[in-house]
Amino acid sequence: MIAPTSTPPPSAPSATGRMAAVQDMARLQRLLFEVEREFVRTATTLIYRVGEPELKYLLSQHVWESAGHARFIRERGRELSGFGTGENVRPELRRLFTEAVMPADGYVALAGFYRVLKPALLAAYRHYLSATHHLADWPSRKLVEEFIADEERHAREMETWLGAVDATAWIAHLQPALAALGGLLGEQPRSPLPAGYVWESAGRKFAHPATCNRGKYPTCSSVFSLDPDETPIVRPWLVDPQTDARVIRLMVYVWLMMELDAVDYLATIFIDTPDAPFDLHHDMARHLWDESRHSQFGYRQLPKLGVDLLTLEHSLDLYNILVQMPPHERYAMMTMEFEAGSFPTKALVMDRVRELNDFEADTLLAFDRNDEQNHVRYGHRWLPEIMALCGDTRPVEEFVKATQARFAAMAKVHGGRTPHALPPAQRLTGNKILQLAGVT
Repeated sequence: MIAPTSTPPPSAPSATGRMAAVQDMARLQRLLFEVEREFVRTATTLIYRVGEPELKYLLSQHVWESAGHARFIRERGRELSGFGTGENVRPELRRLFTEAVMPADGYVALAGFYRVLKPALLAAYRHYLSATHHLADWPSRKLVEEFIADEERHAREMETWLGAVDATAWIAHLQPALAALGGLLGEQPRSPLPAGYVWESAGRKFAHPATCNRGKYPTCSSVFSLDPDETPIVRPWLVDPQTDARVIRLMVYVWLMMELDAVDYLATIFIDTPDAPFDLHHDMARHLWDESRHSQFGYRQLPKLGVDLLTLEHSLDLYNILVQMPPHERYAMMTMEFEAGSFPTKALVMDRVRELNDFEADTLLAFDRNDEQNHVRYGHRWLPEIMALCGDTRPVEEFVKATQARFAAMAKVHGGRTPHALPPAQRLTGNKILQLAGVT
């Protein structure tokens, strides 16, 4: 029976009351989204401060997976009433993650992230499972169950790297800051900060180191030159049709491994763009993980071809120059200059390597090229956004040309400062690559 229109409708509970169960879970999802995106923004500062390539690779992977977590949570959260439409991070949460980057020693900071913040995130995901209904919120639960498995794996993968320094004092400093929030979701009683607690981030700003850490590996300014007795990559040899394809394969693996410099300088941009749209950081996290994988191509393949990695110097010029420039200029040089400009040479290299019928090499180079094409697309999409964040209103083309000129000027000041760590007799050079390739 339908009531006549003259009959007033019965009083109803508030919309909040009707939807309280959904909104409570949406609020927790919103916090989880904010935590994951703050991890992406700040954990990237660890990458260029630790030395081991494998640790840099692992951190890049964790950052990319966290960006994926945040994106899936956002997509699910937007299906729920109460998640909100914006992407702002609560100031108290941002303060905690900003504090976590402050140690001068990157390994101390690493311990703070993986002994305090990551366990708290795992606890937050587990709390979500305990708080929601197994059937009503099934889509969210399936995501969270997968993310818990990721977090548990992250903890296992990082355990090997956490004993480099004694971080006891720093861990004890971060724990009260976390407790003052009542956990990352506020799921625990809040504890007041100890009397006299001092926020390191209140007294100074985080500053990128002037050079990146490469641990035990020897360093130099650049692995590219015209002299086969100086560096492993001899520029004319890469494009000379008379160069043996086996030599080109070795040189391009060195080139790929040295994309570790891209990992280091790209990682600096996240914390310098705190107000960036999340999708920008998401795509940069993918870019970072791609560059990490490309570096691993060389890192894994060179020893198979007889290269002792401790004889291969790591080039530091690009980081040393770019870290002196603002983030929009760093990003412009990476996407619009270095990557866009590499396609012609890499195309010739790919054709030459195909002569060897080396399926693995062909596969790695094909994926490298595919990824780099995507990165240039990212540059076209996001460079105007980063320029706007940095207050630069010039047309993009004009800005890129000016940045190229500025980089050239900065290179004269900050480039070429890293001497060869190894004498010619010990370091990998072009002529030694000839010997490894069996070319007389």
